[in-house]
Amino acid sequence: MLHTLVTTATGALFATVGVLVGGIVTRRAQDRQWLRDQQLVAYQELFSHYAKFTMELRRAHGDRRGWDYDWGEWNAALMRVSLVAPPRVATEIDDFGRAINSFLDQAARGRDPLRDPLSPEEFEQARQAPAEAQVKLVNAIRRSLSRDQNGLSFGIGG
Repeated sequence: MLHTLVTTATGALFATVGVLVGGIVTRRAQDRQWLRDQQLVAYQELFSHYAKFTMELRRAHGDRRGWDYDWGEWNAALMRVSLVAPPRVATEIDDFGRAINSFLDQAARGRDPLRDPLSPEEFEQARQAPAEAQVKLVNAIRRSLSRDQNGLSFGIGG
């Protein structure tokens, strides 16, 4: 009888430990998936704002017209991405932001699209630093999401 009781208790203990370990592993996997989903949304939002204001500036200079952009939304996107980005990606986001600031100095703050628009060539030259920083950022994001992702040697969009 003691043998049966020990065998039953041991089986119940291992089953309980299995359930607890399974719960912990499942919870960690769910947490990682939630974070990855949040990261993707934040990264998409950041690149969406970048594409929008870059296109708005390009059109303003090309059409010799004024322009406006909600910089509060851009800053909010930066804040949201800072909440979920791993440190290496956050460093690239900071570099990307600095490159964009340099671009804005040339294309938005330094030249008036109405009176002194940038030529298409000048605009592309001003956009080079953000384009290069964008490729580095995209590659850092790809590596952070999956070690199997290879880096890109070129930028898409922007």
